[in-house]
This record gives sequence, C-alpha cells and structure tokens, in this order.
Amino acid sequence: MPIELTIENCAAYLGSRGETFSAPPQIRELGGGVSNRVLLVEASEKRFILKQSLGRLRVADDWQADRSRIFREVSALRDAARFFPAGSAPEVLWVDEENFLFAMTAADAGAQSWKTHLLSGRIDPGVAATAGVLLGLWIRNSWRDSKLERIYGDQTAFYQLRIDPYYRTAARRHPELAGRAEELIAASAQRRVCLVHGDWSPKNLIVGPEAVMVIDFEVTHFGDPAFDVAFCINHFLLKCFRCSDRVPQLLDLSRTFYTWVAGVVPAPALEFLEAAAARHLGWLMLARVDGKSPVEYIREEPLRDAVRRAALEIILEGPTNLQTCYAIVKTELRRLEEVPVKAQ
Repeated sequence: MPIELTIENCAAYLGSRGETFSAPPQIRELGGGVSNRVLLVEASEKRFILKQSLGRLRVADDWQADRSRIFREVSALRDAARFFPAGSAPEVLWVDEENFLFAMTAADAGAQSWKTHLLSGRIDPGVAATAGVLLGLWIRNSWRDSKLERIYGDQTAFYQLRIDPYYRTAARRHPELAGRAEELIAASAQRRVCLVHGDWSPKNLIVGPEAVMVIDFEVTHFGDPAFDVAFCINHFLLKCFRCSDRVPQLLDLSRTFYTWVAGVVPAPALEFLEAAAARHLGWLMLARVDGKSPVEYIREEPLRDAVRRAALEIILEGPTNLQTCYAIVKTELRRLEEVPVKAQ
C-alpha cells in the first residue's frame, strides 16, 4: 500500500531512503494544484522537491485519475532537459515507483510563479516572450518524432485530467453545445504531431532571477499543440476579468506569447495553430467556470457570468484567429463596467 506523503511523515520517509541531513530539514507544502501533493525540503546542504500524484483529485466533484501518470512526468522532464536551455525545467533526482513520487531540483529561493506576478500587477513582456520560446521549442524539438509518439502516444491522463473534467463536464452543463464539444475533441485527437505539455499555465512557469522554469509535466502526451497555446492564453483572458485595470497589458502579453511561439515552431504548425487554438479557447474559458476545476480568483457571479458569456460566444462564433477572441472578451468587459462587482 503506497504511503500518503505529508509534512508530518516526510522526514521519516526520507530517512528510510537514506537521505541524511546535518540538522532537521524544514518541510512545507507547496501549491500542488488539485492533482498532486508537493513538498519543499530545505536544509543547509540540500534543497529539493518531492512530488506525489493523487488518485482522487482535490475538487468538489468526484475526479479520479491514474496515479502512474507521475512516471510519465519523470520521462517528460528528462526530455525537457534535452529540449530547453539549462535551468528551464527541474532535474529529476530519484524516483520511488512504489509510492508514486519522485524528487527533483527546486527553483531558486525567492522565485515566484508567473501567476503570482500577474495577479499582483507585475506585467513583464520578457516573461511572455520566454514562455512562448520555450513552448515553441517543446513543439519544434518533438515535431513528428516517431519515437516520442510511441512513448507518449497514450492520452489516458490527458482525457482524465483535461478532456473529461474540462470539455465534457462543461458540455454536460450546456447540453445544447455537446455536439460542438465532441467535434472539437475528435478534430484535436486527429492532430497528433508533437509533444503537448497539457498545463502550460502561468502557475507552472516559475520566474527566477536567472531563468523561467517550466514545471508540472504530468499531462504530457503526443497530440495537438494548439491545446497548450490556448491553455496559456486562456489564463491571460481570465485575468482580464479579475484585473480590469490591466486589460491592455494582459492582451499584449497574449499577443507577445503567441508571436514568439509562432516564431519558433516548424512551418507546418502555422497552417493550423492559431485557428485551432481559437477553437480550444472558448471551451477552456467555459471550463474554468462550469468545469470540474473552476478558477479560484473568479468567484463573484457577475464575473462568472461575463466569462461564461464570452466563452459561449467564442464557441458559437467559431473564430479562426485569436484577435476575434480578444474582441469578444473586450466587449464583455465593457458590459461589466456597467455592473459593479463586489469582491468576495
């Protein structure tokens, strides 16, 4: 029976593995999202992270997932080390298969998630450019690689952690659109061309003094790169609803991010990437208010309703470019100006 790692039992667990420290380490839990437990272990001579996958995710709805996805993350991190500049992804230190966990290097002390920067008003186009370049490298260096397709071709984790809880849950709550959701899912499933991270989000881009580090590779699979593009852009658009005083800057970040992605990916990707990302975008936006993992910083009903209206309009209009999506969001934001929103 696997152990369930906690702050309380972590030191004893590490001792059982032969890890030694000159003094008791400091152990604290980091934000592992809803699908993992993540502990930071700090001592004078060592600083590293333990990550363990959860079988039942920490959300209100029942959401189960195969814990062995953690081993795919280990493999993906090792591939990322080949694709990215040094320091742009954690280094795997060791793996405990019995307990569905592994150890990896930590980002520099004082580094923060890009999400934290954005919500606090720190808008840096350079980070957006770096995020775009790294995603472009992820796509370009795995493009049509048959070996990687064999390794990462199974999309079970992606369906358990993204398609079902995001697209299909949102479609069940909007049954009149279920057919559109299935059409998009089927079209995307046919587009197996490169590695997809599956969680290319500002919370998983850690900004340090020397580098931007990408984390959380557990949903990695071989598939449709437009998902990653849309997944990241969705977070810029959602933050427009939360941070209405920074809308122009957030939209510029989105444009910068996509420009750098497009500048790095192989030419064949540009034949479909933007149009496919625009199609994904409406469903990803809708999922963050009506899926199994609603975004935590949009809780007020007027904001949720505005996000929902924008998402539904994108889905129904089916735009083929991102600029149309931005225009729809700006229209909803103008409507919001007429409805005062009281923070909760």
